[in-house]
Amino acid sequence: MDRLLHLDRTLDELDPPRWTAPAVDATHLVRKVHELRCVPLSELRPADLRTLISQRVALPHVLPLAVRLLLEAPLLDAYFYEGDLLLAAVEAPASAWAALPDLAARLRAVITTLPEAAVAELPRGAAEKLTRFVARPGSPG
Repeated sequence: MDRLLHLDRTLDELDPPRWTAPAVDATHLVRKVHELRCVPLSELRPADLRTLISQRVALPHVLPLAVRLLLEAPLLDAYFYEGDLLLAAVEAPASAWAALPDLAARLRAVITTLPEAAVAELPRGAAEKLTRFVARPGSPG
């Protein structure tokens, strides 16, 4: 099933059950994630995807959207710094990527083409995270 066919739908529709409203005293992040579940997938911005991936929300639906962007611009600055969406994606659990082997392979291929100098400019530990993702079981060769 191509998850990108459902761009007019929300995560609340695609990833049941619908979430109840956040508590009155919920943090800004909790309220934001709840709000994002009600936004059509086509309207989610890179920063929204980074937030959802970092919070491990509806990964089967948001990882394909992120990869679509990352294939074009792997070091996209979603909100905090260049490469923040990529790093959020590679930190997603291996189990989420196991359900998306073709997308994982495509992202691994892009990562292996990143210039060493660009990777060196990412935050501390980023190169190791990228290396771990590329080396995960299911990786080619």
